[in-house]
Amino acid sequence: MTPDEYCQDKTAKSGSSFYYSFLFLPDAQRKAITALYAFCREVDDVVDECSDTELARTKLNWWRAEIFNAFDGKAQHPVCQALTTSIANFNLPREHFIEIIDGMEMDLLHTRYHTFEELNLYCYRVASVVGLMTAEIFGFEDKATLDYAHHLGLAFQLTNILRDVKEDAQRGRIYLPLEDLNRFNVSEQDLLEGRRTDNMKQLLDFQAQRAQDYYEKAFALLPESDRYAQRTGLIMASIYQTTLRTIQQNSCQVLSQRISSSPLKKLWIAWRTARVEKRRHQHFQKHLHATK
Repeated sequence: MTPDEYCQDKTAKSGSSFYYSFLFLPDAQRKAITALYAFCREVDDVVDECSDTELARTKLNWWRAEIFNAFDGKAQHPVCQALTTSIANFNLPREHFIEIIDGMEMDLLHTRYHTFEELNLYCYRVASVVGLMTAEIFGFEDKATLDYAHHLGLAFQLTNILRDVKEDAQRGRIYLPLEDLNRFNVSEQDLLEGRRTDNMKQLLDFQAQRAQDYYEKAFALLPESDRYAQRTGLIMASIYQTTLRTIQQNSCQVLSQRISSSPLKKLWIAWRTARVEKRRHQHFQKHLHATK
């Protein structure tokens, strides 16, 4: 199995919504984004699957060293061997990879976040930084696109946090800021035990609206000139927003189940969004030529 095949296999087996958006990319970009996603899965698995904190920290340090190896052309792991090509083809700063690992390490140190500001740092490291790198892979002309990618990454992570409330609670983790729990008079025990109360519904509705607000901020920041190049991110957003809208219909359902779309529905959303973005781009190009 080649490094690219390893990354493809890792990504496909994850069942992630991201996989379906990758299908519409040219070969070089698809390989780069797949390798980046496989890297994120590898370091995330260290934290999720290793119950010994010190061992997990040792493994994350190994990945930090391996990133340095990748930038020196000496990668040992197939994911980093695949990333070596991506690093050569695209502007993917080493510091961003280290930042992702730092974000994963926060899960070893924290099971609670007191404020949204604290949570924001975590979201930036594990999601917004990934967004910044994917923006580089997709290509852009206007630097405002990086602001879009930053906010979109945050929106994705806030959606994940809301979707995974039950699963995280079962592991003793609460990502919703404690200041928000206090604001809506919800106790940690209420959340850990999944108690469906009016206050709980208000808390979860608030979190869903916060995620939606960041999607809207992201879309408002994306220059029309870069929209088609960034269409893969927009496909991801369509799939994620479908999940968010399902949650918004009855936010307390996240306390008893994990909300997700079927693979067929994700593929249909990806195809539909890609088609819409292609038509929008064609219209933009015609308008651009007409004004010259």
